[in-house]
Amino acid sequence: MSSPQAMTTSPAPAWWRTPHMWLVVGAPLVGVAASLTAAFFAVNGADPVLNKADYQRDFKAAHALQGQARIDALAKLQPAHQARNNAASPVIPAQ
Repeated sequence: MSSPQAMTTSPAPAWWRTPHMWLVVGAPLVGVAASLTAAFFAVNGADPVLNKADYQRDFKAAHALQGQARIDALAKLQPAHQARNNAASPVIPAQ
């Protein structure tokens, strides 16, 4: 019979040397960093709130114009959904 040999085990690697641990810790950290970055850009890049009195003043001034100047001024004052839908087609002024 053969004599039993002592099994030698290598010491466990440090936690930062285990690739699986980087997935467990790293993926959520990347998600948190991405969400904080998105929140930063959303807060700092927010569009200003429009003043209704300024809009009405500009709208009346645009209606006082004639011809192509009136069409151009009214096109600049269109709501975003109308301007987006008319981007490829000409603006037809309502007379």
